[in-house]
Amino acid sequence: MSKLVTNEVLDKDKWESFLLSRKPGTFLQSWNWGEANKLTGFKIKRLGFYEGKVLVGIAQLIHQPAKRGHHFLIPGGPVIDYGNKSLFKFATESIIEYARKEKVWFVRIRPDMADSKNLRDMLTKSGYVSAPMHLHGEHTLILDITKDEEDLLKGMRKTTRYLIRKSMNEGYKIRVSKDPKDADILSRLQIETVKRHRFVGFTKKLFEAQLEAFGKDNQSELFICEKNGVPLVAAIIIFYGEKAFYHHSGSSESSRSTNASYFTQWEIIKYSKSAGKKYYDFWGIAPTDDPRHRFAGVTTFKKGFGGVRIDWMHAHDLAISSLYWTTRAFETGRRIIRRL
Repeated sequence: MSKLVTNEVLDKDKWESFLLSRKPGTFLQSWNWGEANKLTGFKIKRLGFYEGKVLVGIAQLIHQPAKRGHHFLIPGGPVIDYGNKSLFKFATESIIEYARKEKVWFVRIRPDMADSKNLRDMLTKSGYVSAPMHLHGEHTLILDITKDEEDLLKGMRKTTRYLIRKSMNEGYKIRVSKDPKDADILSRLQIETVKRHRFVGFTKKLFEAQLEAFGKDNQSELFICEKNGVPLVAAIIIFYGEKAFYHHSGSSESSRSTNASYFTQWEIIKYSKSAGKKYYDFWGIAPTDDPRHRFAGVTTFKKGFGGVRIDWMHAHDLAISSLYWTTRAFETGRRIIRRL
C-alpha cells in the first residue's frame, strides 16, 4: 500500500468529482457549501487524504470563532471509507494535527453515514465523544420522487393529499428566484416563524450566501409562494447530486390559516422531479415522536408527504484542548433549556 499523505485541495473539480462519486447524502461537504461559509465570514480548510497520488478521502473544516470556544466543524464528513481502519486513523490524526496548529478547542464531525452501533463504537475507541448538540439535520425524511405524480399523491397522508388538491384552486403562485436580493423575503418570513416556534433563526447574510455560492452552478433556488402579490411562504432549495434539499424556509403569520405551505411543498417536489432529481430531502425532523418536542408540529407536516425516515450519525467531538469541557457543559445546559 502506498504511503498516506495529507494535502490541501485547491482544485474545485477534483474535490467535486471525488465527493459526487460517493453519492453523498448531503451537500455539507460540497465545495459550494464551503464558499457559502466563506461569504458569511468563516475560514475554510479543505484537506485531502491521498494514497500515493490517488485522492481517497476529504474533510472540509469550517472554523467557528464562537465565544463558547472556537472550533472546527466538519458537517457531512470526513468523507472516507470508514471500513478502512488505517485510513480512518490517519484522517483523524491529520485533523488533530491541523487543529492543534490552529489552537482550536475541539473539532466536531458528523459523518455522512447512517447511525450504527459499529460506527459509534469505532468513533469512541478513536477518542471521539458524542456531542452535546446536533449538527445540521441529523434526522430527516427522504422521499423517492422518481414515481409519477399520482403515485406520489397516493403515498401521502389522506389529509395532506386533500389539502394539496384544495390549494390548487386558492390563487397561490410560485415565483422562483436565484437573486440573492430576494433573500430579504425569506429573512422577513423566517423572523415571523421564529417568533411562533421560538427557535434560533438564520441570518439574511447566510441566505444570500447560499443563493450566490450554489446559484453560480445552478444548485440553489428560492421558491416564493405568493397570493395577490403578497409573499406567504419562502424556501431555499439546494440541488446537489441526486437530491433536492428543503434547506431553509419561513412563513407569514397570515399563512397559518391557509394551505399555502402544502401548495409550496408540492410545487417544489414537482419542480425537483422535473429537474431530474431522484430524491427530496425534507431536511430536519424531531428526533422522536414525542408530541411535546418543539419540532413536533413541523415533523407531522413533513411526514404527511410520505418518505422514509433517515437517522444520520450523531455529531461527535474530538477534544483538542481541556477547555473543550467548559464548552461541553455550556452546550449541554443550552440543549436542555431549548428542549432540543
